[in-house]
Amino acid sequence: MKFPIKMKRDRGKIPGFGISLGLSLSYISFLILIPISSLVLYAAKIPLKEYFEIILDERVIAAFKISFFSATTAALINFIFGFIIAWILARHNFFGKKIVDACIDLPFAIPTAVAGISLAQVFSPNGFLGKFLAQFNISLGFSTAGIVIALVFIGLPFVVRTVQPVIEEFDSVVEEAAASLGANYFQIFFKVIFPSVLPALITGTAMAFARGLGEYGSVIFISSNMPYVSEIVPLLIIKKLMQFDYVSASAIGVTMLMIAFIMLLVINFLQNKMSKERS
Repeated sequence: MKFPIKMKRDRGKIPGFGISLGLSLSYISFLILIPISSLVLYAAKIPLKEYFEIILDERVIAAFKISFFSATTAALINFIFGFIIAWILARHNFFGKKIVDACIDLPFAIPTAVAGISLAQVFSPNGFLGKFLAQFNISLGFSTAGIVIALVFIGLPFVVRTVQPVIEEFDSVVEEAAASLGANYFQIFFKVIFPSVLPALITGTAMAFARGLGEYGSVIFISSNMPYVSEIVPLLIIKKLMQFDYVSASAIGVTMLMIAFIMLLVINFLQNKMSKERS
């Protein structure tokens, strides 16, 4: 009597894993790795002395400071208000909730140039909000503050959409158990809920920061784009390319790529460490 042969299969792998992995790596290579590698290889041909002369130029350093300051400030603002919005959407029902929920995704749907033009119309000195703020000697449009506003606008969905599902899936039994042990609402929130949501919140903030660091379209319309004042790195790279200075553009681009990669690597390391400590 013949018995059917039992095929051993790794439970951690789905059928066709090898093909799927090969397609995934090929897709990532063509879209991400090859373009980035070509930029790095082109910049590697630049003599080291010339590279540092480009990067240490006062205008380039000023652009890096403005870009990182604006992206960091916008990410911190989204860290706070993105969490609040995600909490409201996940835990409360109110009139117009679906409209508010849909508006969160608008920065994903509209071109960044449209976002920049819209923000400029609102916060410029001639805009309806800009005129009101001008009475108090406050100017948000065509300044570094305008850059931060644009980056907050395009970065908010990353935080909300990363944190909201985590809050919705949080087990209420844990809250009830903490309450039964005598914990009040604030203790439950800060010692039970928030630490569980924090890794997702850091991830969303990191993505908002990375998105803001490379943002160009929405910023140029609400910023004055003045060197040393409100000129961001992506804009400086575009100017170098328009002047056919490919060497400087490549050097600046690779430097920004390395800094952003290192910062995201550190943030992901901290996030994984926090997740392991919670588990």
